[in-house]
Amino acid sequence: MLRALAVDDEKPALGELLYLLRSDPRITSAEGAGDATGALRRISRALDAGADGDDGIDVVFLDIHMAGLTGLDVARLLARFAHPPLIVFVTAHEGFAVQAFDLKAVDYVLKPVRRERLAEAVRRVRDQVRAAREPRPADDRPGAVAGGYDGLPRPPVRSGSEQIPVELGGVTRFVSVDDIAHVEAQGDYARLHTADGSHLVRIPLSTLEERWAARGFVRIHRSHLVSLARIDELRLDAGTTTVRVGDAELAVSRRHARQLRELLLRRAGG
Repeated sequence: MLRALAVDDEKPALGELLYLLRSDPRITSAEGAGDATGALRRISRALDAGADGDDGIDVVFLDIHMAGLTGLDVARLLARFAHPPLIVFVTAHEGFAVQAFDLKAVDYVLKPVRRERLAEAVRRVRDQVRAAREPRPADDRPGAVAGGYDGLPRPPVRSGSEQIPVELGGVTRFVSVDDIAHVEAQGDYARLHTADGSHLVRIPLSTLEERWAARGFVRIHRSHLVSLARIDELRLDAGTTTVRVGDAELAVSRRHARQLRELLLRRAGG
């Protein structure tokens, strides 16, 4: 059973969230705080009491945009403690998902909050709390499935593989960078293309270009970022350069063509 703290500086939103939490049989208590300062005072008391104390808190359902300290600020402060409560962000903004999961958030729920979506977040929290209270020995068998932030089993991830949270039908899933073949710019968003489909995330292409350069991603056009390892074919036709990545044929701009050819030749030779 879980003890929750909900934090939102908008009273109607806080009231609705508390109502939904208190309606969930897995939540034994749900308190509210109208700002980050009040939330930190309450969390401080919980940390002093310890996880098993009467004032303990298992999870904080945290808005991001608040007057004064933001929800991300609160999460960063809590990350400094040895045993902080779990964090679920509840926000109207999609663009902070990567930062949220960098801070080890259990889930990222978008407003308006749907009962079934919140129930899924509570389930994830319950699974993590249960796993922490009842630790099990690691499974060393080849091919054993590893757990993630949300306690759900996932295929083993290659060492150092970054996971990108994406929202699908109101449920957060994770896409490994190693599974991304190419990325397409769409304004302030980027569309990640994998063998299973595509996913829209609110991250500029320039940010991904800088972050993933060491992983073999290169800019081939102002609108396209491609994994070198996923390029199947390079075509030169009447001064036009294109690459084939799976079923997609992508244009290479003139300014990027020479660098791309050199990178591919270097990769083939070494």
